[in-house]
Amino acid sequence: MKTGLKGLDPRSKLVLVLCLSTLGVFIQDIGILTAVLCVSIALSTASGSRLFVLIRKFRRILWLFVAIAVIQSIFAPSGRVLVSLGGIKLITAGGLYKGVAMVLRMSIVMVSATIMATSNSREIVQGLVQWKVPYEIAFMVSVAIRFLPLLTDEIKNVVTAVQLRGIELDRIPARQRVKVYSYLIMPVVSGAVIKSRELATTMETRAFRAYPKRTSYMVLTMQRIDYTVIITSLITSILTLILYIKC
Repeated sequence: MKTGLKGLDPRSKLVLVLCLSTLGVFIQDIGILTAVLCVSIALSTASGSRLFVLIRKFRRILWLFVAIAVIQSIFAPSGRVLVSLGGIKLITAGGLYKGVAMVLRMSIVMVSATIMATSNSREIVQGLVQWKVPYEIAFMVSVAIRFLPLLTDEIKNVVTAVQLRGIELDRIPARQRVKVYSYLIMPVVSGAVIKSRELATTMETRAFRAYPKRTSYMVLTMQRIDYTVIITSLITSILTLILYIKC
């Protein structure tokens, strides 16, 4: 018996994430985006995701908000000028508004994605297959989900190896820091290529796609709460978009 959002079918979670992401992409109003973000945070917390870990990581890219506001103000200035330098509009009210909207949009996409993280890759693949998605495409999604943590660990290992050699990335000048990071890209990319080759070899030795159809011991069944979540998400998203467009 399923309890709350933690036991939802991965297909219902996928529909929920798609609805939240769609609202975040198409809506421009800050008030509505803030409401969608609050709903995303509530649903992510109810699904038992590691939301606070994401928030701690998100603090590292808060500078992106300032960069977006400055870029929007320079190339698409609008509204009252808040900060200017030598006649150049650095920050305007319109640019600041667009910057806040962009940060909210990014936050909605990332927070809603944590809902899917509560299901393992095998369940996601099986859900897509039962939705008549070709197994090759479902398997590609599973591989992409698994490779992201591996790539993150690879980057952490390379950075740690550099720090063990006495190089403090936070204290060196910005130009040298960019140069060091350019040197770090090659081992990370080469490691990812090696892992992809090993995966391809493993798939071939296990006769991947040897038969046109595959069988699985795992069979997902959707319960009443899954249909309720899907129908409610679709109706709410459609009504929100219609009301936003009319207003």
